[in-house]
Amino acid sequence: MRRLALAALAVVFVYPIGWSAWSSVRAGDSFTLGNYRKLATYGEGVGTYLTNTVVLVALTVAGTLLVATLAGYAFSRFAFPGRGLLFALVLAILMVPYPTILIPLYVLLGELGLQDSLVGLALVMVMFQLPFAVFMMRNAFEAVPRTLDDAARVDGCGSLRTLVRVLLPLVAPGLVTVGLFAFLASWNDYVAPLILISSGDKLPLPVAVVNMRVHNFGAVDYPVMQAGVMFMAVPCLILFLALQRFYVRGFMTGALRG
Repeated sequence: MRRLALAALAVVFVYPIGWSAWSSVRAGDSFTLGNYRKLATYGEGVGTYLTNTVVLVALTVAGTLLVATLAGYAFSRFAFPGRGLLFALVLAILMVPYPTILIPLYVLLGELGLQDSLVGLALVMVMFQLPFAVFMMRNAFEAVPRTLDDAARVDGCGSLRTLVRVLLPLVAPGLVTVGLFAFLASWNDYVAPLILISSGDKLPLPVAVVNMRVHNFGAVDYPVMQAGVMFMAVPCLILFLALQRFYVRGFMTGALRG
């Protein structure tokens, strides 16, 4: 009975993906790859939009991992005035609906000369990822016995060397989980790029896919849109399946701890 229920649940989750895949290669009652050809030649070309998305993802993941790792290490291992308050303020960002502050951020990026740029957009994405990422990494470091730090200091390692050579390999599942969340958020986000990016040649895939759905006389070209959906979904599925065991371990040793 349990296996039957799990199989039914799997069908519920897989069906939308299968339906999108079938719709993306269908024209009427026939099989065709024309929808993907339309996708490849739309606007600036799917290669441009894919490149923009890859750059955005790389900057967001790298920035999130760097800041969250250093912050999580500091919150876990060092005692300093206001540590609890500062950690609470970081988590408080989770309570702010991020679309409500995109306009002020747009103005701020203009003051910094980063308006309508992938770097500016990546900084915004990193900021919204940090509350969960810092929480995750702090708990991941807390799960590592402090005796390892003491042993590293006896061997002459400073704080930074201890972090890089001793602790990072032990919190790898947490790093993978944080990186995966940052990847999915920056790969799929639509609202922030829509507001912060105005140049057509700098648009990431989610905005481009939504823009390309409109066909003649305002009719929605669903097959081309489904081709875009599959083009975006496949990398996410592959990455998630490849890193699934690290992802689960990261939650077990980090996010669910204390």
